[in-house]
Amino acid sequence: MSWDCGFKYIFAFSPTLKAGMMCKLQERDDIGRIELVQKLARESCQFLQTDKKEQEKSEHDDEVTTVEVKEQDQNVLVLKKVQSCGPAPQAGSAESDWRYVVVSGTPEKILEHLLNDLHLEEVQDKETETLLDDFLLTYTVFMTTDDLCQALLRHYSAKKYQGKEENSDVPCRKRKVLHLVSQWIALYKDWLHEDEHSKMFLKTIYRNVLDDVYEYPILEKELKEFQKILGMHRRHTVDEYSPQRKNKALFHQFSLKENWLQHRGTVTESEEIFCHVYITEHSYVSVKATVSSTAQEILRVVAEKIQHAEDDLALVAVTFSGEKHELQPNNLAISKSLDASGRIYVYRKDLADTLNPFAENEESQQRSIRILGMNTWDLALELMNFDWSLFSSIHEQELIYFTFSRQGSGEHTVNLSLLLQRCNEVQLWVATEILLCSPLGKRVQLVKKFIKIAAHCKAQRNLNSFFAIVMGLNTASVSRLSQTWEKIPGKFKKLFSELESLTDPSLNHKAYRDAFKKMKPPKIPFMPLLLKDVTFIHEGNKTFLDNLVNFEKLHMIADTVRTLRHCRTNQFGGDISPKEHPELKSYVHHLYVIDSQQALFELSHRIEPRV
Repeated sequence: MSWDCGFKYIFAFSPTLKAGMMCKLQERDDIGRIELVQKLARESCQFLQTDKKEQEKSEHDDEVTTVEVKEQDQNVLVLKKVQSCGPAPQAGSAESDWRYVVVSGTPEKILEHLLNDLHLEEVQDKETETLLDDFLLTYTVFMTTDDLCQALLRHYSAKKYQGKEENSDVPCRKRKVLHLVSQWIALYKDWLHEDEHSKMFLKTIYRNVLDDVYEYPILEKELKEFQKILGMHRRHTVDEYSPQRKNKALFHQFSLKENWLQHRGTVTESEEIFCHVYITEHSYVSVKATVSSTAQEILRVVAEKIQHAEDDLALVAVTFSGEKHELQPNNLAISKSLDASGRIYVYRKDLADTLNPFAENEESQQRSIRILGMNTWDLALELMNFDWSLFSSIHEQELIYFTFSRQGSGEHTVNLSLLLQRCNEVQLWVATEILLCSPLGKRVQLVKKFIKIAAHCKAQRNLNSFFAIVMGLNTASVSRLSQTWEKIPGKFKKLFSELESLTDPSLNHKAYRDAFKKMKPPKIPFMPLLLKDVTFIHEGNKTFLDNLVNFEKLHMIADTVRTLRHCRTNQFGGDISPKEHPELKSYVHHLYVIDSQQALFELSHRIEPRV
């Protein structure tokens, strides 16, 4: 049969294949295009002609062509024909600038198409890598990790695919599965070690590869890569895996090399979180510390921040019901669940029964004036270093969990939550420092200093702190200080106006987006806006269409999430001052913050009463 006869075709499986599957081809060239069609054609599928009038109509239709794969009269996969930026899926195709991408489908069929589309050459084409990355970033939306593990094991162990399969295709398919697993491990890193299903899967797939490497020596390369990713070091060769010796060698080797599955426990103890130690009802010192920090270590930091003798202070845990419990020096002071049960306060030992031992007095006002003696560029650098440590720790998956609010997402969004919390704290810190400064002249100097710090943050490509500082200066309790703003020199007002324009939300934050796009990585984005973009895509598009996964939506989300990867292409270092600033570092790490808008307004009206 000639494919140039100008008709469309649909085909059904021959009796030897799975019954009830049908695929509709929208264009004659499709028959020579995708691997799925070619495999089916080799199996003597029946090709049925459709109405020629539809064909003539479609020849004048510039709409994107789609292919629908059906099982039991139900769509299981929808593909879209688009222009390719790289090599075509099929070598020797007449049209090398077209390929098929997933529009929607069942999880199993999307995975099946992904494995078919994978190439094992040294350089993977861009579209295939993007499809793989989209799938790995978003699979938790439509399937569990256990489901993915079981599906991969089935594909790895299957002896045939869609009917008959030539023996040479078996190792090829196994290598594709191993390539996907390698990319999965590289992307998720320690996350996989926390999931029991993935840990068992990795053990099983590794054993299977060791079993197969004797029969299929071509797997040796994938095995070495697999061992490298898992942190294993193989000391045997393929020849040693004879049928008589391979099982003994397998279990001996694996029992010695399981440390990579256990190291996550030590990471938990060194995990850093923000601890708020309250000085008054409405103010606290923000302390970044490890989960294993003791009360004495936390108290030492707080005492230094508030400039008070450590021996005179004590940490007290206060529940929302009012119960108080003094923490002993060696007690663990930090708990991830503390916010849900109460707060930590610092008390004077001689006033243990009195809440709010530190009033907002002249002594507290003088603390904020210390910032005037700090170099603005160095202070901005310390802010950038702190933000970068948080930003570089965020896993791309955290944005997915945060957006879809899956069960247990709180445990999977710790680093993202820290950066969002930091942005809010920097905003409050700016307002706190200004409003605790009573002398008008000093307050004017503080506002000028914060404007300069914001400009430096922009120059250092730290848009997270930049936005936070500008928003802090625009806080209602600060912006109402007319006496202060009147004394700000014109050049600083002009600079602040230029900085403000970048935070203008009009036209979907066009000013910010244009400026950020021009900045070279490394750079720190304004994370709330990035989350807003992901949320907008999520809420504006259905996750499932006719019981099929809307993969186009997931591609858009994954493409936005990959902004993190682009921003972290390089490491900060070229612009960082080699000088050590212990005082600056301590100041930035332990911000003193008033987190009550009412308290901030009271301070604002105290220093500049309403006329």
